[in-house]
Amino acid sequence: MRKVFSLLVLLTAIIQMNAQQAGENELGAWYMYFGTNKIAERFSIHTEAQFRFYETTRNFNQLLLRTGLNYHINPSAIATAGYGYISTDGTFLEFPGERNSKEHRIFEQFILKNKVWELLFEHRYRLEQRFLDFGTRTETQHRARYRIQVTLPLTDTFFLNFYDELFINLQDDLFGQNRLYGALGIHITENSSVQFGYLRNQFSNAVFDRLQIGFFYNPDLRGVFKKKKNISN
Repeated sequence: MRKVFSLLVLLTAIIQMNAQQAGENELGAWYMYFGTNKIAERFSIHTEAQFRFYETTRNFNQLLLRTGLNYHINPSAIATAGYGYISTDGTFLEFPGERNSKEHRIFEQFILKNKVWELLFEHRYRLEQRFLDFGTRTETQHRARYRIQVTLPLTDTFFLNFYDELFINLQDDLFGQNRLYGALGIHITENSSVQFGYLRNQFSNAVFDRLQIGFFYNPDLRGVFKKKKNISN
């Protein structure tokens, strides 16, 4: 009986240690910027920067920088091809001389939008080709993602935003992760807004809770490009 009890205590300690090393018990935060910069009638440039932390204001987890070229097929359909750079600290604990992994990512995506009653739906389909460098080895991985997002306007200023996104690995284990998100959004100007939200990020062996603050800015830059074209002429 003592051996069984000792084994249970040891297993509990190992589980708790792994959770602490991964930072699963901590409330982290993501600080994000997203931009859709219109440069022509059917083209825009996507810009994005995310700063992710294991804790709300410290303990670096990940830097993500992403850009892409959007082709607006119509107001409800957008095709995108782009590139992302990601630097990741995969451990919650800090170690002397630890090295972050680096990733260069190419992605293709297609977005469809529709409206039901006052609900604005957005379906995003994304494929990713990931080139990872862990310092001692490199890997190439492929992944598919599907996100369904629902936005509910409350007033001209306030809105609610929800999404669920599933990540599917195209090699090894099929399930990658699932992200469930809810937020209160505020329109600052006609082309800018901010969202204050919560994300539940579930992996096969861990679940992370993350606060999110996202700033969205979507300027129309067609006038700038026309001026440059006229000057060059």
